[in-house]
Amino acid sequence: MTVNENLNIQQLSLGDVAARQLANATKTPPQLASITPRWFLRLLHWTSVEAGIYRLNKVKDASHVKVVASERDERELPETFVDYEDHPREYFLSAVNTVLDIHTRISDLYNSPQDQIHEQLRVTIEILKERQESELINNHEYGLLHNIVSSQRIQPRNNAPTPDDLDELLVKVWKEPAFFLAHPRAIAAFGREATRRGVPPATVSLFGSQFITWRGVPLIPSDKLAVSEEGKSNIVLLRVGENRQGVIGLYQPNLPGQQGLGLSVRFMGISRKAIASYLISLYSSLAILTDDAVAVLENVDVNHYHTYNYS
Repeated sequence: MTVNENLNIQQLSLGDVAARQLANATKTPPQLASITPRWFLRLLHWTSVEAGIYRLNKVKDASHVKVVASERDERELPETFVDYEDHPREYFLSAVNTVLDIHTRISDLYNSPQDQIHEQLRVTIEILKERQESELINNHEYGLLHNIVSSQRIQPRNNAPTPDDLDELLVKVWKEPAFFLAHPRAIAAFGREATRRGVPPATVSLFGSQFITWRGVPLIPSDKLAVSEEGKSNIVLLRVGENRQGVIGLYQPNLPGQQGLGLSVRFMGISRKAIASYLISLYSSLAILTDDAVAVLENVDVNHYHTYNYS
């Protein structure tokens, strides 16, 4: 057989492009790059509320409660009572909503190997939860950053976040601090400063992932704490849990079509144009039970790097 005959046979052979038309491929569920681990939602302690309202009662002035240390005599004991604030703050649950529309023809004809309705709902719920975490941190009414009192706000000593700055946060939230919350770039900036000072942060394993720590308290990353165009961000330290008088998440239980904490998915029907609609609602809020449950290190510079001379 000549070389030209061999070339003719190769030209007539089945190629990849044609073969793929008959081949079955492994298909994945839809991937969404904007989904994050949402550690903040996992680490918050969640409390159910009634009628969508959480009333935060506080003691008016603890110094007015009179007590005495017992002596070996029969002196008269003080009489006292605990007074409460007259107008306690009430937190109302906020909703993140959307209506998902799916043409019935799509769900009928293209439902294998991926369930179209299930995947549409799954990805939409993921996006709602991302927005939920952002609102819990940044909402102007109930968000974490906007409800920290002035006495719990500090500024960095040298722009970049240092071990001294995080120690100052620990002084502000010294009663059972749970975790720091910061943008990943702010955590990296702190790691550079700590390592430069000869105290590289230790790590701890949570949820199967590694987190750096300071004084044993983990630094939890969240991209919902923004970094400004000038490279400025915030680092927050929290105590969490109702029994610790910390920061808590609020949700409404026993919703129609409940799919999770405060999450409801309800079928709204099919229109005359064969569009099936689903109402997805996510109800939540956040409450800071006592002022010293949270502190923030503001305006940290995440763009500061050190130049080393190895000559």
